[in-house]
Amino acid sequence: MKLTHLIRGFVFLSLVNSTLADVRLPNVLGSGMVLQRDLPVPVWGWADAGEKVTVAFGKQTKATVAGENGKWTVKLAPLKASAEPAKLVVKGNNTVTLDNILVGEVWICSGQSNMEWRISQSANAAAETKAADHPQIRLFNVPGHTVAPLPQDKGAGNWQVCQPNTASGFSAVGYYFGRRLQRELKVPVGLIGSNWGGTRIEPWTTQQGFASVPELENLAKQVKSYTASTRVGGGTPAAIYNSMVHPLTPFAMRGAIWYQGESNGGEGKSYYHKKHALVNGWRKAFQNKDLAFYWVQLANFQRENPDPEGGDGWAKIREAQTEALDIPHTGMATAIDLADAHNPGDIHPRNKQDVGGRLAQWALNQTYSKKEFVASGPLYESFKV
Repeated sequence: MKLTHLIRGFVFLSLVNSTLADVRLPNVLGSGMVLQRDLPVPVWGWADAGEKVTVAFGKQTKATVAGENGKWTVKLAPLKASAEPAKLVVKGNNTVTLDNILVGEVWICSGQSNMEWRISQSANAAAETKAADHPQIRLFNVPGHTVAPLPQDKGAGNWQVCQPNTASGFSAVGYYFGRRLQRELKVPVGLIGSNWGGTRIEPWTTQQGFASVPELENLAKQVKSYTASTRVGGGTPAAIYNSMVHPLTPFAMRGAIWYQGESNGGEGKSYYHKKHALVNGWRKAFQNKDLAFYWVQLANFQRENPDPEGGDGWAKIREAQTEALDIPHTGMATAIDLADAHNPGDIHPRNKQDVGGRLAQWALNQTYSKKEFVASGPLYESFKV
């Protein structure tokens, strides 16, 4: 009789324990990652409502309780740069241990095909790939081209140490940017790639970003009207952000580099407003009002044309990209001289080394206050007759 009660009790406890949800983390919080130095570092995830969760990293231990929706968040105090691999331990009903974690500088690399263009497709691809052995650079690629009508909490991807077999498929511009930063700053660098060739700026922009710009009120209302059953595609405002950027938030990072605009070719002032919306929205989503944002002014494309707008309307985009420099903590790397001389009709210049290097010059000069690095050549300001 006692044995029967013991068995029933064991079965009951087993059933109770099986209903408890494991503590879970988003993919962007994973082994091999780089955490941002000198800023508060959010760590978040999911558990049972009311479940106590503790997070330990280095000498810090933070505790919280999962909310009614199961979501929990803690913030680590600012960390010092470190190339010494460390562990992050999260405990709830279960224990999650992440290892090989470094602390340094983190940047997101985003845009359309010229940002998506891989190292293996850039100039001197074989030699560059072979040399891409940098243990202090870590890469996180958001896989696939996905969309969603509403912001998604859960995404895909994992952190990888930068070495030839992992680097070859990463954004060439992002890699050359990060390689330069790591070389000059001498701290670990984490790069997050989220790209989709042929996309416009609107799908990458948040509803709150659109709402922050009065001229884009119609787009803000459109996005706000979405429901879980709204059909969206790669051109739908906010749809790419919802699926390929939102799951990364609010991962602590220093800034973003952006190479996009080809698919908005011909726009002028409207692109200027959309650039404001993009930056405003991302800064709010990543909980960093000073998030640095550096973009590439479109490269030369097609053959010589007497039309002042270039025949393709890209002069309007370049002007809008320049005017958007009125946004604080932004910069623009010019690429007008980097078109492939022997293939003038190619929209994808192979020289991504100089593009990444020029973006890095902006970051080194402006974000890291290293004034020995020149951020830009002269930019037009005004004229008088």
